[in-house]
Amino acid sequence: MRPHIICHMGTSIDGRLHPSRFTVPAKGISPDVLRGHYERVHDQFDADGWIVGRVTMCEMAKGTERTIKDAPKVERKAHVGTRNGRKLAIAIDPKGRAHYGKDNVGGDHVVAVLGEGVSDAYLAELREDGASYLFAGSKGDDLPRAMEEIAALFSVKTLLLEGGGGINGAFLKRGLIDEFSTLIRPAVDGVAGSQCIVDYHGPEGDRPGAGQSLRLTHCDVLEGGMVWLRHAVERAPD
Repeated sequence: MRPHIICHMGTSIDGRLHPSRFTVPAKGISPDVLRGHYERVHDQFDADGWIVGRVTMCEMAKGTERTIKDAPKVERKAHVGTRNGRKLAIAIDPKGRAHYGKDNVGGDHVVAVLGEGVSDAYLAELREDGASYLFAGSKGDDLPRAMEEIAALFSVKTLLLEGGGGINGAFLKRGLIDEFSTLIRPAVDGVAGSQCIVDYHGPEGDRPGAGQSLRLTHCDVLEGGMVWLRHAVERAPD
């Protein structure tokens, strides 16, 4: 059984992701107040961990690649480091491109979700760091399997999906999002093609949300005019 997954995202009114592109707050509204809402809401969920994609994790981890000579060949099965009761920092990283240099990001224990084609040297690097890892099939895209294994290995019940639009789209396509938590900032990006909170990369005409409906469960206006929405995802019977 997999964890309950909440896609927790901050966005402009046009659904974009990058605050550096947003219009500035109206007079008298503190940018710091608006920025602070995301982490405060994140903490309210008291989830067992959070999930991001490779690009976001590389920005957060800031580690450097190390050359590990004569790395032993190891079976492609999960490796569990020492968690010590910490929350999980989960990276969906099929090709093994994120580097850590330690077993945590922001104090949360690293769990890398990989494809089976990653090198033995990369796995040795993760073990030296004290990080955990597991495999999501040969290409690293079997997300349902990965989420079930994370639940089994770490006894987690709730995870926050806080990735870029591509990762969020992949989770939506596979029916893995149970709830959306969306913080809408009083700002606009306005440029066509900017990344959205859900950007599924699939064949033309595909509908990643097919068979799923959203039901509003919460609406709150926060300080500075930010709106917090929560939607439960309901799935049609097969």
